Amino acid sequence: MLTSSETAVAVARGMSSETNLLHAFRRALAEAAANMAAQGASPADIAAMSWTTATPAAIHPANRDVDLALREVFGGARPPLRLLAGAHEGVVVELHLRAPKAPGITPVYNGMTSAGLARAYSPRATVQNMGAIFDAWRENGAAYRQQHLTAELSYGTAREDTLDLYWPVGAPSAPPPLWIFIHGGYWQAVDKAHNAHFADGMRRAGFAVAMLNYTLAPPASLAAIVTQIQAAVAFLAREATALGCDAQALHIAGHSAGGHLAAMMACLPEGKLLRSCLPLSGLFDLEPLAHLPMGQLLQFDTAEAIAQYSPQRAPPLPHVRVGVAVGGTESSEFHRQSTTFAAAWGNAPCRIVAGQNHFTLLDGLNGGELLDFALEIARPSA
Repeated sequence: MLTSSETAVAVARGMSSETNLLHAFRRALAEAAANMAAQGASPADIAAMSWTTATPAAIHPANRDVDLALREVFGGARPPLRLLAGAHEGVVVELHLRAPKAPGITPVYNGMTSAGLARAYSPRATVQNMGAIFDAWRENGAAYRQQHLTAELSYGTAREDTLDLYWPVGAPSAPPPLWIFIHGGYWQAVDKAHNAHFADGMRRAGFAVAMLNYTLAPPASLAAIVTQIQAAVAFLAREATALGCDAQALHIAGHSAGGHLAAMMACLPEGKLLRSCLPLSGLFDLEPLAHLPMGQLLQFDTAEAIAQYSPQRAPPLPHVRVGVAVGGTESSEFHRQSTTFAAAWGNAPCRIVAGQNHFTLLDGLNGGELLDFALEIARPSA
C-alpha cells in the first residue's frame, strides 16, 4: 500500500456495524476522519487507506454513492486504497498517515501562512455539525426530488452532463422564467440531488428550476467543468421553448464553487443568454486557492489559468443583473471574496445574511431575506 519511500507513522481508524453498508461506510469514514484530525493530520497526510467489509464490492469507489460519500469527507483526494474482505458486520476504515509536515511560517498570500489560508478557505471550520448537514441534504433532497421532479435531462454526452427540471407550483398562465442553479462542493463533491429541496422557494414564486450536475474533480479540471456549464446553459436556452419555459427569461445562480461557475457564465459568451446572475458564497478570485492543494488538483495553479478563470478579473455582460450574497458567520476571506467581487462588477448589491454559515445560507432560498433577494435579482422579464 505504501511506496518504498513512505512509512506510516500512525493509523486513524473508524468502524460501524450498521447493516446498510453505505450508511456504515459513511459513519466509519467520518469517524476515521475525526480521529485523523485529532492527531493533527489532514487528508494531505494520508499515505494510503484500507476499507474492510464482508462484501467489498458493495463499497467499491466505482459506486457513485460511495464516491460521493468519500468526496464529502476528503474532496478530490485519492490516496491508494485496498479493499479487504472481512468476516465482521459493517465496515472498518483505516487511514495510514505520514508524518505531518511542519507548518510553514512564511506568508503565502495576504499575510497568511499556508495553514492559515487553508483555514480561511475551509467552510467546515465555521461549523460543528458538517456530517449532520450533509445527511440532511441527502435525505431532504432525495425526498423532494422523488415528490417534485419533472424530468431528468442530458445536456451532453458525458455521464454527469445531466440536469433536473422542476416545474413551478401551480399552473402558470404563460411560459415561466427559468432559474438555473449550480451546486457547490469545491468543484469536487456534492450532487444536484443533494440541493433539490432548495428549489422550492423559487418554484413557489413561479419559476421553473433547473439543477445542474457536472463532472467532479478529479477527473475533471476546472477548465473542463466550465465548458460543461457553458454547454448546459446553451442547451437550456436552445430547448427552453420546447420545455415550456420563457427562452428570454433565463437566470443563473450557484453556491460556493457553483457561485464561481454562475459568475463565469455572466462574463463568457453564454452570458448573452442570461438575464441575471446570483452567486452565493462564491469564489471569484482564484489566486489564494492556487496556493492550496486544490490549485494543482483543478489545474489553476498558473498565472494564466488564474486570470482566465477568475470572474472578478473580467467584466460582466452589461445586460446581466448581478447580486451577491454570503453568510454572516463565514470567514473574512469569503466575505472579502464577495464584497470585492460585487464592487468590481459595478457595485452590484451584496447581502451579508446575518447568522448564517456557508451551508445554512441555502436554507434562506426557501423563505426570508435570501429568497426575497433572489427574487429581486431574478425578477421575471417584462
